[in-house]
Amino acid sequence: MRTSAQILTVGAAAALLIGCVSGPAASKGADESRVLVFSKTAGFRHDSIPEGIAAVRELGTAGGFAVDATEDTGAFTARNLARYDAVVFLSTTGDVLDDTQQTAFERYIRRGGGYVGIHAAADTEYDWSFYGGLVGAYFQSHPAIQRATVDVEDGSHPATSELPQAWNRTDEWYNYRSNPRDRVHVLASLDESSYTGGTMSGDHPIAWCQEYQGGRAFYTGGGHTKESYAEPAFRQHLLGGIRYAIGDAQADCRPENGYRPLFDGTAESLSAWKQAGPGSFSLSDDGTLTSHGGLGMLWYAGAGTDSGTDSGFGSYSLKLDWKLAGDDNSGVFVGFPASDDPWSAVNNGYEIQIDATDAPDRTTGAVYSFQSADIEKRDRALNPPGEWNTYEIRVEGERLRVWLNGVKINDFTNTDPARSLRDGHVGIQNHGADDEVSFRNVRIKELPTKPLAHTASPGD
Repeated sequence: MRTSAQILTVGAAAALLIGCVSGPAASKGADESRVLVFSKTAGFRHDSIPEGIAAVRELGTAGGFAVDATEDTGAFTARNLARYDAVVFLSTTGDVLDDTQQTAFERYIRRGGGYVGIHAAADTEYDWSFYGGLVGAYFQSHPAIQRATVDVEDGSHPATSELPQAWNRTDEWYNYRSNPRDRVHVLASLDESSYTGGTMSGDHPIAWCQEYQGGRAFYTGGGHTKESYAEPAFRQHLLGGIRYAIGDAQADCRPENGYRPLFDGTAESLSAWKQAGPGSFSLSDDGTLTSHGGLGMLWYAGAGTDSGTDSGFGSYSLKLDWKLAGDDNSGVFVGFPASDDPWSAVNNGYEIQIDATDAPDRTTGAVYSFQSADIEKRDRALNPPGEWNTYEIRVEGERLRVWLNGVKINDFTNTDPARSLRDGHVGIQNHGADDEVSFRNVRIKELPTKPLAHTASPGD
């Protein structure tokens, strides 16, 4: 359910509830979101659970969602779970639900429910395969509590968008029985060289998200210590994960493998780009590019070249994160020849628009002036100004598809020989003096070239 930043009024009884919440289902207002915190343990019990419950309640007050808390497994009925937009498993341990309760929870997820797992949620229900897939990975071991560096891999997800790229904090760092990277979208990973006791061979996911059998799931390995729940950054991390799970914020949580960076937030990677036309982009300390003035374009000329003669791309998936400051305008250009003239991209390539306030064929997700996005899908997937969005622009032959926060919103086939997509460059627009648009994490995965007869075949 999408909501605004409006603060919701919650009855004192609901806000203070600990224990059984399996009574008659309450009606839910049109704009009301509700979260259930479940913290039953059948193994080790973390003494930080009360602090965790209190933190989620406080986050609910600030974030506009009601919070109930329980350790009564009787809450896991179809009727009661229907009251909630997400269920938070807060450091649960062991076998906590019976078969009937598990079945009710599976149906809840498959009907679009949300799941948030915190810390020992990965030390729960080892014999329930559905839950294992939902949480993403099971706990194996942990070293002593110590300080470590968390590398933020996705800075656009609401759970990580406010974090530094290198997040240094103290916690109990789990090792997992398997690496979930191929099955989930990794948001952050541990730098195993920054602490002792990591056993995952240098690839150590610690927070991730996924769409799972119809529902949304977010997991973080942090949250062992009481102090965690007083840390502003960790609380923001939790709030963003909950917002994603309840559907209040959108994100691309598909697994992502095989991409290489074109711009990774460093000045070194920016040296492979060239400014065409007026205006510019500035690079901030957090690795964000922000547009200034225009009408110009920053385009990828190729690593190791300053001539702009590097060959373009043919068949590829381009991903990048972008954010509007307000009612601003920009776009992503693809399929154009190398040129210092930004109008060459306009006349010879295609622009994927970033601006939700123009005509349908000129708004966010549109192939500018050629084909509108699916507006209904676009509106459901779009985060508002001030929040990050992610595009995937996939070019295969003359077919161009656009995903916004993991939702396919446009499928366009070029028929103009002058605008062939089979070989071209990519760029980002600085539209004008009154437009402020930010970009980061531009990456690409080159795809096998499809035979001409099959470039516009249906399906994904």
